[in-house]
Amino acid sequence: MSATRVASDRRWWALSVLSITQLVVVLDATIVAIALPYMQNDLGISDADKQWVLTAYTLIFGGLLLLGGRLADYLGRRRILLVGLIGFAVSSALAGLADTAGLLFAGRALQGLFGALLAPAALSLVSLTFTETKERARAFAVYGAVSGAGSAIGLIGGGVLTEYASWRWCLLVNTPIALAAAAAAVVVVIKDVPAKRTGGYDLPGAVCVTAALVAIVYGCNRAAEDGWTAASTLTLLVGGSALLALFVFIESRVANPLLPLRIPGETNRGGAFLIALLVPIAIFAMFLFLTYYFQQTLGYSPLKAGCAFLPFPAGVLVAAGVASKLLPQVGPRILLLVGTLLGAAGLIFLAQLEFGDGYAQVVLPAQIIFALGVALVFVAMQPTALHSIDDRDIGVASGLLNAVQQVGASIGTALLTTIAVQAMKEYATSHPPEPTLPAKAAIHSYTVGFYWGAGFCVVAAIVVALTIRVKPKDLVTEPERLAAVVD
Repeated sequence: MSATRVASDRRWWALSVLSITQLVVVLDATIVAIALPYMQNDLGISDADKQWVLTAYTLIFGGLLLLGGRLADYLGRRRILLVGLIGFAVSSALAGLADTAGLLFAGRALQGLFGALLAPAALSLVSLTFTETKERARAFAVYGAVSGAGSAIGLIGGGVLTEYASWRWCLLVNTPIALAAAAAAVVVVIKDVPAKRTGGYDLPGAVCVTAALVAIVYGCNRAAEDGWTAASTLTLLVGGSALLALFVFIESRVANPLLPLRIPGETNRGGAFLIALLVPIAIFAMFLFLTYYFQQTLGYSPLKAGCAFLPFPAGVLVAAGVASKLLPQVGPRILLLVGTLLGAAGLIFLAQLEFGDGYAQVVLPAQIIFALGVALVFVAMQPTALHSIDDRDIGVASGLLNAVQQVGASIGTALLTTIAVQAMKEYATSHPPEPTLPAKAAIHSYTVGFYWGAGFCVVAAIVVALTIRVKPKDLVTEPERLAAVVD
């Protein structure tokens, strides 16, 4: 076998490892959702504290992504990937074997910490590994499909493991996967050259942005519980926004910033980051309300509810393959426009759901349409967010991309929950009492949430039209700049 063939095979094996890494990070935010009642019962977790099973992970993960990306740049992306995988394996075992609520929360927080190392390191390595245009497009298609479908796969996996094994396996399953991925990464993942650091670490910026992201993500979580006008919610959101403004000021003044403002300041990249903020809001509109619809309205078991989401990841995987072939030919602008509009169409279709409708009438075709749109968006969004990025900044840019997606997901969950609850109350009070009123009010609240999600997709389409200008020829020369980063 030729050296070229061996190198090519190694790249695709590396992509498998990096995609599995991303899948573990993404699905871990949702895999415990269906198992939450069982965890609560076994460990005696109060209703007030049960949110920390999810929040402990998302807070630390979202808050440390930028720092994790910069550490990957300075210390080496593969090195940080290996540290993250081993740490994620250990913390998953700690959470899965926990016999108290405190240990479970601590394990979930540690998962978030090591996930914040893994996500930017893995995306950086995908960009550095593939230096031929068509292969690069295919690699981003696979990685984008995993990112887009990971949350749904988490719900499916959580349903299967909870019903046939134990809630503990929703966490323990990560340990052998992460350890196997770490062992494989040593063999197949390229060893990159860390960026040269001319000054010290930007500690004020790191502390400021971490506190800002934690406050914003937690503020959104509190909004889902207490409402947007509650003092706790407003304090967190205003404080987080003020810290974010202070972070921007610090970055514009320090000699060696954590996040150079040139990264989001370039028009194409800035547009991609905005899209990455908006589209997860729409994605969580689908997941959030369909989860309620399947289990509360249709009476599905956890396993059946998880399997009812299967058309979504299946559609994402198929469409991503098509998008990978189109990306080098038409560029990201067309794919992003079509993808965001398809996403809006799928959610508008879902919003036609009425009392008495079955799964196949509305939910199935709507999921497929929405999945096609999400696949196109993720395949085109990630290379656009890393377009023309300096090799020394690729890790922190990857961290920023993951961070805005995390913030978008948190905002979406809180905002749409609040809107849906209000819509349900208004429907219930404006219609005469009858036996089916609660179910009809619930479905009405879901449809309102779907319309709002579609609106965010339309806003994302407008952002695409105004900001994305990357041409197909730009994608041809893109990988050549990064060749020197590979050892």
